[in-house]
Amino acid sequence: MAGWLRTGGKVTYGAAAQPVENVRARLKRLGLDSKQLENDGRLQLGDWYSMTLGKASAERFSRNSLKVSDLSIQYAKQQAAGKSNLSEFLSIMDNASVLARFNDEKAWVEFALTRGNPFSHTRKFTSIDGILRGVHSEWAYNQLEAACDGVIDFRLEEEGKTIRDLIRIRSMRDLFYDKNWHELKIDENFEATLEK
Repeated sequence: MAGWLRTGGKVTYGAAAQPVENVRARLKRLGLDSKQLENDGRLQLGDWYSMTLGKASAERFSRNSLKVSDLSIQYAKQQAAGKSNLSEFLSIMDNASVLARFNDEKAWVEFALTRGNPFSHTRKFTSIDGILRGVHSEWAYNQLEAACDGVIDFRLEEEGKTIRDLIRIRSMRDLFYDKNWHELKIDENFEATLEK
């Protein structure tokens, strides 16, 4: 996200795993002024986290329900109104698995397949959604992965006292890609770069 913003890109970030203020603080550590980026319209921070605690949000971009029936209506209204011109945006949802706390599995997976993915395609933006491994059924993972253009895995590997952060592209539609695991270097400011 920070790299995309530094190159002039625009980002919409759905914070479900953490408060929006944590995202702003991390951007600041990376040398970015989130408030200025938000004022310029280059950064939209969506607060999903407050709803996970049953609280209303004071953020400009927030959800008032995490029930897929309510979210589906909101998406349909945005589509019909032609709002949310996100074609220049990178869209990130840090933890889409949070929907499983408020909906049965079939309902939230169907929401992702019939609202989330089509919304990305019609608005022509790149969407990266974090899904936790080991908390959903294989059916859910298979459905979600089949609908995506690519799947990227992250893994934490411990060898004695050494801990390594790893990344790989598991699948990528219509592109040649390297399937190997690669180590991520995490700098003191928490910026991640690929090890050479």
